[in-house]
Amino acid sequence: MVNSHQLLAFCAMSLLLSAVPGPSVLFVIGRALAHGRRTALSSVLGNALGGYVLVIAVAMGVGSVVERSVLLFNLIKLAGAAYLVFLGAKALRASWRDRAITRIASGAAPGGGSVRAGFVVGVTNPKSIVFLTAVLPQFVDPEAGHASIQMLLLGLAGALLQLVSDGIWGLTASTARAWLGRSPRRMSLIGGTGGLAMIGLGASVAVTGRAD
Repeated sequence: MVNSHQLLAFCAMSLLLSAVPGPSVLFVIGRALAHGRRTALSSVLGNALGGYVLVIAVAMGVGSVVERSVLLFNLIKLAGAAYLVFLGAKALRASWRDRAITRIASGAAPGGGSVRAGFVVGVTNPKSIVFLTAVLPQFVDPEAGHASIQMLLLGLAGALLQLVSDGIWGLTASTARAWLGRSPRRMSLIGGTGGLAMIGLGASVAVTGRAD
């Protein structure tokens, strides 16, 4: 099955990449600032599930097809970018409404919707598609056989580490939000900041990537 040395090496690399602020971390921080802890942690779960769907796609050979197709890759990238902008605009609009200030302050965003939002962002992350397609197969032990199963197990370990790392980022950001947002007006401004962060992230995802 999975070689223990390769598993440890993949986990170390996954943990290092998860700890460095990237699209996934910035998304979680934006959700935490806009809506609070519950939404942030639900988004973390959905993002990890979406990322694991990409692992399954790579294990089945679909990931390489997407990575080689410029049109398909860009369509997925732009869909993810548009969704990030949509989530950011939604949070920003809510922060401007007086009736939304109480809801934002309580952090009572629907958990199911947050998991779904995180899933969409995770499954359309172009950097994850490229990373998993290029790197995950390199940690497979050819002598052990069952390459697809090895990739699924390695990807599962990476997803669990992402849950922990992104969860810490989400808790940290939501704690800072609660500490800074002692007044409804300031809480509204913090929520708007989270919305702007997601809009900026969506724009960044849309304009960066492959040049071919």
